[in-house]
Amino acid sequence: MIGIVIILLAPFAVLTTFFVVEVIAGLPASRFRCAGSNRMSAVVIVPAHDEALVIGDTVAALTAALPEGVRLLVVADNCSDTTAEIARSAGVEVIERNDADRRGKGHALAFAAEHLASDPPDVLAVLDADCRMDSPSLMALVSAAGSGGPAQAVNLLRPDKANPPLVQISTFAFMLKNLVRQRGLQRIAGRVHLTGTGMAMPYGLFSASGKVRSSIVEDLAQGLELAEAGHHPELVGDATVWSGASTEEGTLTQRRRWEGGFLATSLRQAPKLILKSVVKGDVRSALAGLDLLVPPLALFALLNVAALAIASLLSLALKLDWWPVVLQLGLLVVALLAIFVVWLREGRQFISLGVLTRLPLYAMWKLPMYLGLAKRGTPGDWLRTGR
Repeated sequence: MIGIVIILLAPFAVLTTFFVVEVIAGLPASRFRCAGSNRMSAVVIVPAHDEALVIGDTVAALTAALPEGVRLLVVADNCSDTTAEIARSAGVEVIERNDADRRGKGHALAFAAEHLASDPPDVLAVLDADCRMDSPSLMALVSAAGSGGPAQAVNLLRPDKANPPLVQISTFAFMLKNLVRQRGLQRIAGRVHLTGTGMAMPYGLFSASGKVRSSIVEDLAQGLELAEAGHHPELVGDATVWSGASTEEGTLTQRRRWEGGFLATSLRQAPKLILKSVVKGDVRSALAGLDLLVPPLALFALLNVAALAIASLLSLALKLDWWPVVLQLGLLVVALLAIFVVWLREGRQFISLGVLTRLPLYAMWKLPMYLGLAKRGTPGDWLRTGR
């Protein structure tokens, strides 16, 4: 009977323990920088799907921040508005792609890479149409990628305490994932995940398989593909890319796309990665696989509460001592303490302590989304967040 309890609860215990260890490893502020040449050519690709409302401001901000030797390329992908015209009027290079059968950001980026093939730059960088990077961040990112491997900037949402509490918690969760956990993953596994914006790599590494191009989380898929080929993405701690948080409805739309794609990719790729790593004796890759299995914060909280309920039911049904409940409750408390420490060190600019205590409401707010993903699967289209 004890074996049944262990089999049912061990996955929760392992992932919660790993989450705590990764968060602790990611708490110290540090700069991860790769030394590269400053004399490199680079192109910043901005994939844009119906972004007429923001593309003008984005192009203007980027043009002012571009370091020497770096140019901008806007990909107007399957647009039904004036995205291309607005970008051209700002004086930047624009290419248009119309292919209703192959929709998605991955296809847009592949189209840009093919366009540049006749005169390829040393480095390709990617920035979403609603994002901002300052000149030092762009220089650090391009320099890191120029050293020979994929590079990822710290990808954050701008804190705004005027936003609804649930959007503020989502912004905090975004920071936890893309700053603290990425720092921890870099330290314990020697690699991070690509997050789609604020990423760069040598042009020669940019080619992607058809699976990557068609993936709804093409950034995550490409990072995993590159890592499997021996090119581990690295975090550039002195480069930050910022974007604005959306409305509650827009936040759910974007999370449905990204989290649905993440969960599908995780369940498909992580077990294979862990198994291969164990066979090879590659501990760091196995840790990267464990990171991939840790679900988004709201779902992680829901699963831990479910595990606690399962432990309680098993203890009652099997007439065991209450050690399964004590163990699961202890892990849950430690995980919450780790999140509180993250708030103390990095999160107070994002949310107040009062808003953080609404984390259970945040999990319940997203529960219908997870039920919808379980019923209908991952969205297949490039879903642009409401601005």
